[in-house]
Amino acid sequence: MKSMGRRGFLAAATALGAGAGLSAYAAVSAADEDETPAKTPAKTSDIALRDRDLPFIGAEETFSTPELLKLNSINEDHIAYLEEIGLSDLGQRRIGDMDKGGLNVQILSAHTPSVQNVPGKKGIDLAHRLNRQLVEGPIAKYPGRFKAFATLPLQSPEAAADELERSVKEDGFLGALTNGHITKKYLDHPDFDPVLARAQALDVPIYLHPGYPADEIFKIYYSTTRSKYAEELQPYIFSGSGYGWHQEVLTQCIRMITYGVFDRFPRLKIIIGHMGEGLPFYYKRILEDMGESTENSLEKPFAQYFKDNFWVTTSAFPQTELLDLLLKFISVDRVMFATDYPFADIKVQTDWFRGVDLPREHKEKIAFRNAEKLFRMKVPVK
Repeated sequence: MKSMGRRGFLAAATALGAGAGLSAYAAVSAADEDETPAKTPAKTSDIALRDRDLPFIGAEETFSTPELLKLNSINEDHIAYLEEIGLSDLGQRRIGDMDKGGLNVQILSAHTPSVQNVPGKKGIDLAHRLNRQLVEGPIAKYPGRFKAFATLPLQSPEAAADELERSVKEDGFLGALTNGHITKKYLDHPDFDPVLARAQALDVPIYLHPGYPADEIFKIYYSTTRSKYAEELQPYIFSGSGYGWHQEVLTQCIRMITYGVFDRFPRLKIIIGHMGEGLPFYYKRILEDMGESTENSLEKPFAQYFKDNFWVTTSAFPQTELLDLLLKFISVDRVMFATDYPFADIKVQTDWFRGVDLPREHKEKIAFRNAEKLFRMKVPVK
C-alpha cells in the first residue's frame, strides 16, 4: 500500500471505528441520541447515578514501545498517529484518562501483532524485554493501577511456555495475549500444545486478540486492483478493525473447539474481546451445524465448550443491544469489562456501562468481580 498522509490516516481511522483508532460507538453516539425516545435518557441517568461508584477493571488495554511501534507500524504516519493517541504512553497521560473515566485497573497487552512475526532468539529476547519493561516501569511506578498479560515469542513454543511461566510466577502476570495466526497456524495446531499445557498447569487464561491475515488470505479477501479505493488504507482497515479481525478471532475459537483443544486441555481458559467477535449473532447457527457435525468426535456437546472454557469482554463495543444479545447465550459470570484503550475512549465506555439497565449484582460482576475471580486479584482500595 502506498504511503498516506497523517490527516488521511486519521480520517480513515475515525470513519472505520474501534481498533483503527477511535471508538465506533463514539462516532455514532450523537446520531443514536437523536433517535432515542425522551424517556430513555432519564432512565439511563437514574441508573447511572445509582451506579456512579462502580469500580472497573479494564481487561483489554493496549500499549506499545518505540521499538514495537517501529516493528509493527505501516509507515511513519502510522507511528505518528499511534503516538498521538497515547499508545506508547505508560505514565501520567494514561493514568489521567483512567481517572477521568473511573477505570481503576488496566490489564496491559502489547499492540498487535506484538512479537509474533519475530522468530528465534530475537523474538524470545524481545518478548522478555517487553514483559520486564512493564514490571520495571508502570507496574512499579503506579502500584495497583496496572496488571499485564505476557507477551510470548510464539514462533518458539517451548520458549513461549517458559516465558509464560516465568512472567506469571516471578512478575505476577495474569496470563498471556496472542494476536491471530502465528506463521499461518492457529493455537489448535500441535506445535502450540506446550503453551496451552503450561497455561492450563498455571491456571491462567489466554486472551485471543485479532491479528492481520496471512498474505494469501489478504489478497483473496481484502485487496483490490482499483487503486483509488486503497488510497486511504481501506484494505488495511477492512482486513482489521473494520471487519476481518472479528471474523478471524471467531474462526480461531471454532477451530479450537472443533479440533479438540479443550478435550486435550479441559481446564484451559480462553478470553475473547469485542463483545464476542460476532459470536452472539452466529451462536445458534454455529451450535446447530457444528454441534451435529462434531457429535461423534468431541467429548462434550459443542455448546458446552463455550460454557466451560470461554470468557468474553466488552472491549470497544459499548452498545447495550449487543450486551443484551451476548447475555442471552453467555453467562453473566463469564463477561468482563474492557475498553480497548487508547483505540477507544475510556469515559465513553464507563459512562455507557453505568447507565446499562441490569441488576447491580450483574453489573458488579461484569465491571470487576468476574475479573477479580478469574485473575485472582482485587480492585485496589482508593
